Amino acid sequence: MAHLFKELSLGHPKKETTPSPPPVPTFPIGATSTDLPSPLGLLASQLTDSDLRLTAYEIFVAACRTSSGKPLTYIPNSDSPTHPSPSSPGLQRSLTSTAASKVKKAFGLKSPSKKSPGSSSGQGKPRRSLTVGELMMTQMGVSEAMDSRVRRALLRIAAGQVGRRIESVVVPLELLQQLKLSDFPDQQEYDAWQKRTLKVLEAGLLLHPHTPLDKSVSTAHRLQQIIRGALDRPIETGKNNESMQVLRSAVMTLASRSSDGSLYDSCHWADGFPLNLRLYEMLLEACFDANDESSIIDEVDELMEHIKKTWGILGMNQMFHNICFTWVLFHRFVATGQVEMDLLYAADSQLAEVAKDAKTTKDPEYSKTLSSTLSSILGWAEKRLLAYHDTFDSGNIDTMQGIVSLGVSAAKILVEDISNEYRRRRKGEVDVARNRIDTYIRSSLRTAFAQRMEKADSSRRASKNQPNPLPVLAILAKDVGDLAVNEKQVFSSILKRWHPFAAGVAVATLHACYGNEIKQFISGIMELTPDAVQVLRAADKLEKDLVQIAVEDSVDSDDGGKAIIREMPPYEAESAIANLVKGWIKTRLDGLKEWIDRNLQQEVWNPRANQEGYAPSAIEVLRILDENLDAFFQLPIPMHPALLPDLMAGLDRCLKYYITKAKSGCGSRNTFIPTMPALTRCTADSKFQHFGKKKEKPPNSLKRNPLVATMNGDNSFGTLQLCVRINTLQRIWSELDVMEKRIITRLKNSESAHAEDFSNSSGKKFELSPAACVEGTQQLCEAVAYRIVFRDLSHVLWDGLYVRDPSSSRIDSFLQELEKNLMIISDTVHERVRTQIITNIMTASFDGFLLVLLAGGPSRAFSQQDSQIIEDDFKSLKDLFWANGDGLPSELIDEFSTAVRGVLPLLRTDTESLIQRFRRVTLETYGSSARYRLPLPPTSGQWNPTEPNTLLRILCYRNDETASNFLKKTYNLPKKL
Repeated sequence: MAHLFKELSLGHPKKETTPSPPPVPTFPIGATSTDLPSPLGLLASQLTDSDLRLTAYEIFVAACRTSSGKPLTYIPNSDSPTHPSPSSPGLQRSLTSTAASKVKKAFGLKSPSKKSPGSSSGQGKPRRSLTVGELMMTQMGVSEAMDSRVRRALLRIAAGQVGRRIESVVVPLELLQQLKLSDFPDQQEYDAWQKRTLKVLEAGLLLHPHTPLDKSVSTAHRLQQIIRGALDRPIETGKNNESMQVLRSAVMTLASRSSDGSLYDSCHWADGFPLNLRLYEMLLEACFDANDESSIIDEVDELMEHIKKTWGILGMNQMFHNICFTWVLFHRFVATGQVEMDLLYAADSQLAEVAKDAKTTKDPEYSKTLSSTLSSILGWAEKRLLAYHDTFDSGNIDTMQGIVSLGVSAAKILVEDISNEYRRRRKGEVDVARNRIDTYIRSSLRTAFAQRMEKADSSRRASKNQPNPLPVLAILAKDVGDLAVNEKQVFSSILKRWHPFAAGVAVATLHACYGNEIKQFISGIMELTPDAVQVLRAADKLEKDLVQIAVEDSVDSDDGGKAIIREMPPYEAESAIANLVKGWIKTRLDGLKEWIDRNLQQEVWNPRANQEGYAPSAIEVLRILDENLDAFFQLPIPMHPALLPDLMAGLDRCLKYYITKAKSGCGSRNTFIPTMPALTRCTADSKFQHFGKKKEKPPNSLKRNPLVATMNGDNSFGTLQLCVRINTLQRIWSELDVMEKRIITRLKNSESAHAEDFSNSSGKKFELSPAACVEGTQQLCEAVAYRIVFRDLSHVLWDGLYVRDPSSSRIDSFLQELEKNLMIISDTVHERVRTQIITNIMTASFDGFLLVLLAGGPSRAFSQQDSQIIEDDFKSLKDLFWANGDGLPSELIDEFSTAVRGVLPLLRTDTESLIQRFRRVTLETYGSSARYRLPLPPTSGQWNPTEPNTLLRILCYRNDETASNFLKKTYNLPKKL
């Protein structure tokens, strides 16, 4: 058989030499950078990547034989370089790239940008295609000299061990014995090769054995001593050399050892973990083009077929191949700058096969390798995905998609097929992909938010010397809004593949991040400032934008997005603004109320203070109200319509407070008109002012002839001063409508107003003040009227009218004084209230006239014949107010004189008729109880010819014997007045 190996070339022709292989790319095996640790385990030996690569090549060449157990029959090609022998094994087969690689087609991998090592040069004389052996030598960077030595040694091994399977051969041991110093150019290279070979034996049999070593095994100690000695001093490797025989004995004993102490038929020297994985990794790395580091060679199918023949020696299988190939693809993607997406997609596709494998095996070594490899891949991916905003953008989003897919695939295998916790729980409870994406989104956005916040703070510091610099949180709100939009447009569309509500999760995260800041800000705001409003408005806009994105993203969800919205508790920015504005309103209102108190105390109500005849404080209070409204609408807030009612209600209360204070202490009708006393027959010392109950105390001690005093403004409660107060209330009332129209105009011009804000007047009008003005004006008009009649003119009314002899004390004096007062009042009060106050004076005059007739005191008594005088006087009184048609309308005079006109006919009625009418009316009023004794009717003050008290008073002041006898008999009243 030896002649079959005479010219063993492992695919190299006799007459042609293969060009020196290009240098192998120096990618550190197991780690591309400090952040990508090896998942296949670290070797305890001092073997370098070059040592491992050469060892892997030796194993590859040794294993590339028929798998039927036949001898190592390496047959060289025929002399024709283009016609390889049809009987040559696979290692000698010529390679072409005419057909598409199945592996590359399955993974969608590109062809090398340069010519493949197995292709023709394309220039000059065509070169033959490389064989598998030549290609592997080239790809692994093995020199022709080393290749030749290995092939020669394998020929010698085959010649000496005919019929043995390669798995029963310890290749480094046989190479150690076959190769001599004469096979190397110099002693130094031979020594280096021998040390490397001994280190391989040490790694495979002692440091990473297939079957764990028992510390008590003497063979292991003996081999360790031999190797250590040989590393210091090269050993003789001759076949009959004693040291070599001892070495062989130890190696073969350990290589053939099983866990139960029996001996294997095959040798285990390169199938211990992780040595076998690292050697296999070297073989898989050879699939990448030496000239295009990110491409797999076109001949990968045939090369992979031969690589798999090493499985017997390395203890590999399809599952280990799948996980190793996944790592190699991923490793190469990272090592070549993460730009070749085909590699990433290929690794992801290969992970699909790994996922199937993971479900079918419980092999602890496989599980350990699987967990380590996937953890490394996932760790690398998550380092980028947990802060994907720092790594990806619209320009490299495809890379992100591939990394996410790879990371999620790795995570699913780790959790679903390795995690014991997952097995204990129902699968429906865990959505690995969705959970991972959720974590990536939240983590990356929190990081991005922190960066935006630092950037916003820097921008604020840089612009602090500029006018009106933006607050940090306002800048941040805009940045976060831009970040959310970018997230939706760039990233969410990618992440939605694994998480249907990726955009919702993103905005919920941003909402929470900004929410922490804005809530702290809100808690520290003490007053309304431009910066505070700017920040809160920015926060409110941001929140609305984020919620809108969340709602749009969740439109197809089962709950309509409620779960995401629950993650977004409102900032309450609008509420914060509203509270600040309410505080602002309160401060303004408190100040206004203090101003009213202070100024009304100083107000003298001087009719000469201005030509219009109203108080200066009224003009000022209206101006302050308008200023407050103007300031309110100038606030840069988004809810003027919503908060306007609060301001209006407050201003309305303040204005009503002013009105109340303006009329306070001025008295009323009851202040000046007496309360009617219980009826009695007047005695000689009776006085009108002593009748009845105690009257209201007048606001001040008022003197007669008050107009003289009040014209000089020395009495703030004088008649003319009361007229000024009436004018003041009238002015306020008239200005309210103007102010309300200005409010509507301002509201229409505000940015936050909508059409529905004008559909009703609620909150836009003064509700209390108009009614207070009307009520106050009426009260003051009555006070003026009754003051004039009952106090200012009491000397001509009570002390003069019809005293003793009605014919000699008629109404003329009263009319003269009253007319003077009416002239002054008409000149003082505003024309809009002139009729009202004169009407009140007329009413007071009519009431005074009736009181003279019905309760005028002991100095008055009337006979039936006096009735005509009294009727004439009353007509004169009415004529004063009618003023020949220039005064009050006659209809109005008739309306208010009804009571007098009802009583006057009683004065001309004879006494008997009066007594009969009184009896009848009393019986009608009191019923049968009045048949035997007429009760004394109470004083009601409502004078009426059908009212018992009115009739009784006519009788009391009737100056005749019949009336006196009736009153004496019925009520025991004195006969004399």
